[in-house]
Amino acid sequence: MSQVKELQTQENVALELNQALDSGSLYEVGQLLKALPSARIAHLLESSPPKTRNVLWQLIDKEAEGEVLQELNEDLQNEILSVLNAQQVVELTEGLEPDDLADILQQLPAQVTFEVLRAMDEQDRHRVESILSFDEDTAGGLMNTDTITVRPRHTLELVLRYLRRHKSIPEMTDNIHVVNRADKFLGILPLRQLLVSDPNTTVREIMREDIDAIPVDMEATQVAQLFEQHNWVSAPVVDSDGKLVGRITIDDVVDVIRDSAEHSLMSMAGLDEEDDSFAPVIKTARRRALWLGVNLMTAVLASGVIYLFQDTLDRVVYLAVLMPIVANMGGVAGTQTLTLVIRSLALGHISPSNSRWLLVRELGVAALNGFAWAVVIATITFAWYGDFLLSLIIGAAMMINLLVAALAGAYLPLALNRINIDPALAGSVALTTVTDSIGFFVFLGLAQIFYL
Repeated sequence: MSQVKELQTQENVALELNQALDSGSLYEVGQLLKALPSARIAHLLESSPPKTRNVLWQLIDKEAEGEVLQELNEDLQNEILSVLNAQQVVELTEGLEPDDLADILQQLPAQVTFEVLRAMDEQDRHRVESILSFDEDTAGGLMNTDTITVRPRHTLELVLRYLRRHKSIPEMTDNIHVVNRADKFLGILPLRQLLVSDPNTTVREIMREDIDAIPVDMEATQVAQLFEQHNWVSAPVVDSDGKLVGRITIDDVVDVIRDSAEHSLMSMAGLDEEDDSFAPVIKTARRRALWLGVNLMTAVLASGVIYLFQDTLDRVVYLAVLMPIVANMGGVAGTQTLTLVIRSLALGHISPSNSRWLLVRELGVAALNGFAWAVVIATITFAWYGDFLLSLIIGAAMMINLLVAALAGAYLPLALNRINIDPALAGSVALTTVTDSIGFFVFLGLAQIFYL
């Protein structure tokens, strides 16, 4: 119920903003923006055409610009950052968490990044540089270096006194990390135990040592899987020597999960998950042109298969009416398997030990569905044309193509993943090529054998 009210509120605010913009009441727009959290302002910017977006950005409080910027998609971030100099970037990003600032700096030219880092104080610069040294899609790129550490020999009373000396503790702190003199990670001290335990107890007595820290070079998707499996709010990150270098919090993991889902969805159409919905026509057309060209080549290949059987089509004209059915059914069946396998790869469910079982299962499903729908289309074909031989040909072609589609849908993403090609991006095109070409070849080939 609260989610429904929140959505209604968002719609009302958006309507008020549009009305204020249409009437030219910029002061009213500015006041409305001040009342909104950063994430909501970012959503409004992403949902607005370029002209409106520029006006809204100018009306955002300077103190809030950095928080809003980090919530925007990369495409829009780049658009805003591209017109700023180093000093303006420093002012814009002042006060951001090191991991959020590192995400922004990774999009800037090297010279601008260098100038921004040089303008920062030494402690903040060291924190950001430590994150920038890692790939953004690894645990090191996700982590925040702002951590609280204690030693095992300390008493809980000493730890509490230490915490009270700070005005605040890092956001989403649910555990305090326990390290030795060399900063090697030893375990965690949960806050919920710290607050209810005897102050004279030592950290060693109640700390948890059964927590495996995340290696700094672990892929972001694997980190997200660990958070999902263990229901973590935060997790320590260690380097190759076991030294604590930072921590990852659930808000960063949510971003990884969201980006992964958007990537899988958008890649199916050859689009980038960070594409701006309101980008200019020329920019959008240029990005889509390559993928359209790739699809054109696959269509030409399928047409080439049809051309091989030109004589057969000339003699049995109604084959042209029926052959799209075979290719289309194979495409749908293959996409079902492809989507399932890509999802399973993303979740880490597929391994060499179970991939063969998955293939056999998909072939079994394809055989049952292939037989059932082959009977249906054969019956329909006989009712249309009264040609029993043609009914058998299209039924056999559909059965074969569904089996091929299942095989391709299961193994294509595995093969692409093995050679480090994103299956979400290339899998659908490769699958369409296979199902169309094989579908046309089998159907027209059988027709040529039996009719000519």
